Amino acid sequence: MVRKEEREAKLPPKSNFSEWYHELLKSAEIVDVRYPVKGMSVWYPFGFALRSHVYQIIKELLDVDHYETQFPLLIPETEFMKEAEHIKGFEDEVYWVTHGGRDPLDIKLALRPTSETAIYPMLRLWIRSHADLPLRIYQIVNTFRYETKHTRPLIRLREITSFKEAHTAHATWEEAAMQVEIAVQRYIEFYRRLAIPCLVSKRPSWDKFPGADYSIALDVIMPDGRTLQVGTAHLLGTNFAKTYEITYEDEHGEQRYVNQTCYGISERCIAALIAVHGDDKGLVLPWRVAPVQVVIVPIIFGEREPIIEVCRSIASTLAGRNIRVRLDDGDERPGAKFYKWEMRGVPVRIEIGPRDIKNNAVTIVRRDGVRKTLPMDERLVDAILAEAEELQSVLYNRAKEFMDSKIKLVSSLDEARSQVQSGVARVPWCGSVECGHALEDQVGANLLGEPRGDEIPPMRCLICGKESTGSTYMARQY
Repeated sequence: MVRKEEREAKLPPKSNFSEWYHELLKSAEIVDVRYPVKGMSVWYPFGFALRSHVYQIIKELLDVDHYETQFPLLIPETEFMKEAEHIKGFEDEVYWVTHGGRDPLDIKLALRPTSETAIYPMLRLWIRSHADLPLRIYQIVNTFRYETKHTRPLIRLREITSFKEAHTAHATWEEAAMQVEIAVQRYIEFYRRLAIPCLVSKRPSWDKFPGADYSIALDVIMPDGRTLQVGTAHLLGTNFAKTYEITYEDEHGEQRYVNQTCYGISERCIAALIAVHGDDKGLVLPWRVAPVQVVIVPIIFGEREPIIEVCRSIASTLAGRNIRVRLDDGDERPGAKFYKWEMRGVPVRIEIGPRDIKNNAVTIVRRDGVRKTLPMDERLVDAILAEAEELQSVLYNRAKEFMDSKIKLVSSLDEARSQVQSGVARVPWCGSVECGHALEDQVGANLLGEPRGDEIPPMRCLICGKESTGSTYMARQY
């Protein structure tokens, strides 16, 4: 039994999602929200290690055909204000630098809320002919938005510390549209490696990225039934190219505007990872991204050193196979150690005591609660890796089952209103802007957009009554 002092930092139940989430960020040492600027947090070392492993996945997916780069944080007002529709979408969120030291600046400088207006003046210089296309670049940077709504760590911030934004340029609109599809599929794969299923939908025209022809978004259903937008891909067409005069010379010597895309993911992916998989004991992390993949806890009865020596040997073997392993040989009781590492989401715990050594075996406990005995021989590492793969499948299937349980096709406004209180309503919709706005007003939720894939049986739009096989997801959003 865990002693009282080992229970003092116990989390609120996950059913109380808001309190659970904020306490877990602190107890598991993900981010510290006590920084003295609203909406800005500090990554703990453990949290930053988690962030690094997560972002390594997206880098691997992009590095196949993208080049990583970095553009300046400051954007001259003269460049920032060029694209009217884009600026209208961000004008209330911009931080402005007006002085250098004590001297007023001749031109105000914006802290980037996003980097289109920083990057595209340079693309005008880089792109000359069709031989320069397609161009695909990305950066992982901090962005700043003067968020006036209620801020939430990793979810709604004034400094987004880990914004991965990709920008591409193509010869034709069709090639750019194909790149958007590629981006969406890579994002789906990114989240699948995190064992997170997503909803994919085309955002309605009034909710697309400012300056885009259209936007595709990925959403995760959070434990309280609200949705969190965790990735977007935008077809920009020639809108920005015309503003910034980004042209190329085609095979016939004619100047043409490039067609562009952009797509991004922020640290909201970490928020989704924590929220989707975590439980009443703390984090539950997939093997690939866990800062500590295996923790070894000695169970001391009798003489200490022989047990510790066996633990050290196993730790060395695991480290030799590039497994991130920690031997917890401190003075705490085993129960306190179990609690500590469960809070941090370690996928596999190994317990080794005198009986295990006698039986030439180890006891492992997966973070999903599965307990097994494995042989303490050359098969051990491969057996642990197999358990890691099994845990990955369990986490994804469990998350998929939860997501599916939270989505319901509705046939009335009353049913839609009820459904969005705890999940996502799939609502028959004719596709018109007028009916879309009316749905949002009458259901009291956001219209996420058209699901991709299967159609619904013929039903009638809940506003105008027109028969349609189209629909939209509706949900309360973070």
